Amino acid sequence: MKSTADTIRNIAIIAHVDHGKTTLVDGMLKQTHVFHDNQAVMERVLDSNDLERERGITITAKNTAVLYGDTTINLVDTPGHADFGSEVERILNMVDGVLLLVDAVEGPMPQTRFVLRHALHQGLKAILVVNKVDRPAARPDWVTDQTLDLFLELGASDEQCDFPILYTRALEGRAGYDHTDLADDLGPLFETILKSVPPPVVDRDAPPQLLVTTLQYSNYVGKIAVGVLLSGELRAGQPVAHIDRDGVLHKSRIGEVFTFRNLERQPQEVVTAGSIIALSGIENVGIGDTITDIDDPRPLPRIEVEQPTVRMTFGINTSPFAGREGRFLTSRQIRDRLHHELEQNVALRVEDADVTGQWAVSGRGELHLAILIETMRREGYEFSVSQPEVIYHEGDNGLEEPFEEVYIEVPSANLGAVSEMLGRRRGRLTDMRHTDSGIVHCTYVVPTRGMLGFRNPFLTSTRGNGIYHTLFHEYAPFAGAIDTQDFGSLVSGDTGIASAYSLTNLKQRGSFFIPPGTEVYDGQVIGQHIRSGDLLVNPTKRKPGTGHRAAPSGDEEQLPPHRIMSLDDIIEYLSVDELMEVTPGSLRIRKKELQSHLREREARQAKFATA
Repeated sequence: MKSTADTIRNIAIIAHVDHGKTTLVDGMLKQTHVFHDNQAVMERVLDSNDLERERGITITAKNTAVLYGDTTINLVDTPGHADFGSEVERILNMVDGVLLLVDAVEGPMPQTRFVLRHALHQGLKAILVVNKVDRPAARPDWVTDQTLDLFLELGASDEQCDFPILYTRALEGRAGYDHTDLADDLGPLFETILKSVPPPVVDRDAPPQLLVTTLQYSNYVGKIAVGVLLSGELRAGQPVAHIDRDGVLHKSRIGEVFTFRNLERQPQEVVTAGSIIALSGIENVGIGDTITDIDDPRPLPRIEVEQPTVRMTFGINTSPFAGREGRFLTSRQIRDRLHHELEQNVALRVEDADVTGQWAVSGRGELHLAILIETMRREGYEFSVSQPEVIYHEGDNGLEEPFEEVYIEVPSANLGAVSEMLGRRRGRLTDMRHTDSGIVHCTYVVPTRGMLGFRNPFLTSTRGNGIYHTLFHEYAPFAGAIDTQDFGSLVSGDTGIASAYSLTNLKQRGSFFIPPGTEVYDGQVIGQHIRSGDLLVNPTKRKPGTGHRAAPSGDEEQLPPHRIMSLDDIIEYLSVDELMEVTPGSLRIRKKELQSHLREREARQAKFATA
């Protein structure tokens, strides 16, 4: 017989990137006495990953639990960037309600639409939290109206549209029912969660069923499966059935069972339905698997996520500098690492390429793949990656490609340049509105191809004052050729140490990615050519000697500063015939074919083939 687990609430916190999810969780943890009074606590405590802290975004969903009164509130902090939407999609399977955070100035943004659409589709009710109401330009009434319009636009039911509204200053840990009258703590928020989020409906007498939603890892017990126990109970040491992604049943035995409290997993002898729990001891467990009764196995529907739209080719590093820095270099090591990533990154796809030692890796966007590249690099891997490319489908109307909904926020003075840029990239304007502050908000539908390499030109044309966000829109018929500004590369034709003398003589030809004194090799890209087409140069040439001792020439002082290329910058820069060489200590751009005469021959053959 089904009943409610009245002392449990399972809730996810969803929002657009940088609207304050993680900061709000910090406040909730502090006010439920997770930390000692004299304990030093860093900000954004759930963002434990170095990359999350460096980039200021949440990449993977994380869960914790706090005790408010006699009720356990399981909290799940979710990513706010669309590239990590798969994390949001599967986490919503574990909860019974959501806290929808919306910035009091910006209002609903692209990712707000994405996460809310999935929450409503799951039948979840939301609590609207209008955050940062202390900002000078805050407009909470307008934000609530815009959010209601979004609910209606996404087809929310009458019950879902009847959502409670709270106002917060998350950084200060304050909340209230009126934006002009906030309490000194988050008490109103906690009370609203208890009142508005329904407790889990469970059947404690039925066989146990748990859908594995996330994976954690411990050096002591190995893989740890996390999910909500939908029915029955589970004990430490209990024999269970493990049903994998192919529907194959494996007999297994639980090691330990855990519940979450504060920032820790707490071992338990037995857990009952309704709780978000963790299990150890299940060999080869994966996301989407079912843990159930050994005598009455009942599989649960698998988790479905949106498919990848962008792919890159990963391969072993074949540059002259290969093996200098990395610990993991071989094709077997790289392949094993990529397939290991599939266990927890459900939106990723890995396929063997036609060439030995290469793999086609597909993801939800450039950032999704960039995070994987940087993670592997920091783990000691050395490899190469190609230019990103979109994934095409054959549809009813022939070849189809992915399109993005692009939300642009620019000063009105920069609107013309941005519009022209998106026009060349086959963008179609669908909405535009002007604000009193001189900021223009535009919505475009653009082929995903057109958004590859868009960030740097956009920032340049808006002088860093523009903001844009993208969200997958649909697959539609191929949009035709895209006209983007084409610059060639400055390619080293020699191996050695780049000299200030040589770079000074070449500075009129383009901008450099390296400073003098950098070791380079034949076929390495050392800069961007000012014109279209590549230019073969010798960056290692030295100043002819005179036989006399001379004062320093000051060549370095005549050189403009070199352009420091980040991982994201290089991914955007790569041409179809170039690779990024990734090592723990370096990021280099190189030609796929290092020898210049072979590159010239391939270019001639390609020209004749298209003639």
